[in-house]
Amino acid sequence: MFDGKTILITGGTGSFGKKYTQTLLKRFKPRKIIIYSRDELKQFEMQQVFNQDCMRFFIGDVRDGDRLKRAMRDVDYVIHAAALKQVPAAEYNPMECIKTNIDGAENVINASLDCDVKKVIALSTDKAANPVNLYGATKLCSDKLFVAANNIAGGHSTTFSVVRYGNVVGSRGSVVPFFEKLIQEKADYLPITHEEMTRFWITLQQGVDFVLKNFERMFGGEVFVPKIPSIKITDLAKAMAPDMATKYIGIRPGEKLHEIMCPGELSHHTYEYDDHYVISPTISFSSRANDYTVNALKEKGKVVSEGFEYSSNDNPDFLSIEEIIEFNQQAEL
Repeated sequence: MFDGKTILITGGTGSFGKKYTQTLLKRFKPRKIIIYSRDELKQFEMQQVFNQDCMRFFIGDVRDGDRLKRAMRDVDYVIHAAALKQVPAAEYNPMECIKTNIDGAENVINASLDCDVKKVIALSTDKAANPVNLYGATKLCSDKLFVAANNIAGGHSTTFSVVRYGNVVGSRGSVVPFFEKLIQEKADYLPITHEEMTRFWITLQQGVDFVLKNFERMFGGEVFVPKIPSIKITDLAKAMAPDMATKYIGIRPGEKLHEIMCPGELSHHTYEYDDHYVISPTISFSSRANDYTVNALKEKGKVVSEGFEYSSNDNPDFLSIEEIIEFNQQAEL
């Protein structure tokens, strides 16, 4: 579906944007891939790797609505990956996080509507479900904006959906490269915030493939959640450095002990498919029925049981230490 199409990725110089671009170029023949981001050095470095004729690089911030509209001219599909994502940084700089994650989301929506983009998928996070930190709260607000955008589209054919998943193995700012750095520096120990801490675990390629597939599945208004394994952070440390000591340092500002992707309070809006869940909108749409038992690919889902919650500590799929090692190898770490 991406052959001959123009795709724009906000925050496109990040880990996800680079892997998504690589995958698009490998599997399709897009007319243009537009990388929209604010860091000129990262754009320069990305241009050295991705220099195909279809590549375009726009310096701009999602806070700048006018620049977004210029960049989205004649664009077919948008992936909104730009965000401020560091939990402690958001706690200490709340207004900056709000300006990017909430105001920026509104700008992406308005630009997409004004430019008649066909489909938009916004990347979310497990921290947006029952949020306890500002980052999660801003992403929940962003999710709500993108879902509601389907109602304000009016005569426009633009549809909006959200993809939510957990920690990406080896992405910039995640725990894996942090542990790797300490291991290489021969530090005295690996710091762990809490001995019981769990996280959802997904590779970058799996995240990209999930987004690609959901462009085909989406009607608009869904929050797509993949079925992925969980890990214990203590097991991750053992997998990466079995002979290295660990030290519990306490939970950081805004950090959760476990993560949730499908809250129990929304179980009556949650549908289970073979390899993913869909959280349907809590609002009604004027343009279509809120029936998500069948998606655009004719895959069939069913409503989950009352009170069902998809959380990292109750996940039936937990990776052992050996499986974490293999999983990380598959993630090209």
